[in-house]
Amino acid sequence: MAEHIDTITTEEVEALLRENKTISLIDVREDEEVAEGKIPQAHHIRLSEIPERLNEIEKNEEHILICRSGKRSEHACEYLQQLGYQVKNMVGGMLKWEGDIK
Repeated sequence: MAEHIDTITTEEVEALLRENKTISLIDVREDEEVAEGKIPQAHHIRLSEIPERLNEIEKNEEHILICRSGKRSEHACEYLQQLGYQVKNMVGGMLKWEGDIK
């Protein structure tokens, strides 16, 4: 059975960004998806690259993971959570995102 993964809505993420809160967003989509637009503050680490790029993910911070629909980012959350990271999955992913993209 999968561990419980904390979730956050796209609206909640937008509100945090509007309040200029310091949050870590990690976009786990493929390059061509990100090329179509990503949240400006998000750090892009493809899902397949997470294991070798763990050094870019601060262990003492909470991270919000993002993909197109929320499925891949949920897998990334499960993986990182097992390694002791604090993570939340952005439910609905970029399909639901209405904020700024670049």
